[in-house]
Amino acid sequence: MSELKFPEVNRVMLSGRLTRDPEHRYASDGTRVTNFTMAFHRRYRGRDGKPAEQTGYITVMTYARLAEVCAQYLHRGNAVLVEGRLQMREWTATQGEKRQRLELRADLVHFLEKAPISADAGGETAEAGEDPPEEGELF
Repeated sequence: MSELKFPEVNRVMLSGRLTRDPEHRYASDGTRVTNFTMAFHRRYRGRDGKPAEQTGYITVMTYARLAEVCAQYLHRGNAVLVEGRLQMREWTATQGEKRQRLELRADLVHFLEKAPISADAGGETAEAGEDPPEEGELF
């Protein structure tokens, strides 16, 4: 009997809101990295028939140009739709214990709300000549 082969698929689409402002930094090779935590919800009816809700949180990692755009335009509370893949990150903590975390590595970030114009920028965007993303725009 032949062994069944399943395709290796790792695609995730998740919508939610940022729980805090994105954090940005540069990797050792100079690549821009921006990460943010996103809250997502699941609404359902419990066994008793009453509405219930579960909330989950996941760290979203973005790189290169996508990281620049997310760092510039996203803020706490913004609604986004993220498409990407799950990845496990492992590291050693300061006490020598091994830690790991499941993260979402974003390929696309879809802004679900129109970016507000900053009052201190006088109606200008952070980079001259570049408009903020419109509602529903993909990066």
